Amino acid sequence: VQLVESGGGLVQAGGSLRLSCAASGITFSINAMGWYRQAPGKQRELVAAIRSGGGLTNYADSVKGRFTISRDNAKNLMYLQMNSLKPEDTAVYYCNAGYYSGTYYYTGRLWGLGTQVTVSS
Repeated sequence: VQLVESGGGLVQAGGSLRLSCAASGITFSINAMGWYRQAPGKQRELVAAIRSGGGLTNYADSVKGRFTISRDNAKNLMYLQMNSLKPEDTAVYYCNAGYYSGTYYYTGRLWGLGTQVTVSS
C-alpha cells in the first residue's frame, strides 16, 4: 500500500509543473485524494482535494486559478497541474488518501514521501 509522488523540480517564477501521484494497494477509485505541501518552518497545508469520482474539488485560496487537481481512476493516478508558479509555492508536495464529509476534505493516514518543488525568482 503506497502513494508515490513525482514531477517535482526547479522552475522559474511564472513557469509550470505537473505533479503525479501513483497509488497502489488501495481501491483508488473510492478514495478522495488530496495534495498537501510543507515549506521549511511551516505547517503542512492542504493545497487541493478531489472527490473519488472527480466531481468535487477544493483549492486553497493561495492557488485558486493557478493549480488544477485531476485524477484518472483507470490508471490509479492523481495529478496537480501548477501554472504561474511563484517563489512562495516552494515546498515539498505530498499526496494523501482521505475522504469527504459533505464538501469538506478530511486527511487520511496514507501519505506519499513527497516531491520537492522549488520556484526561483
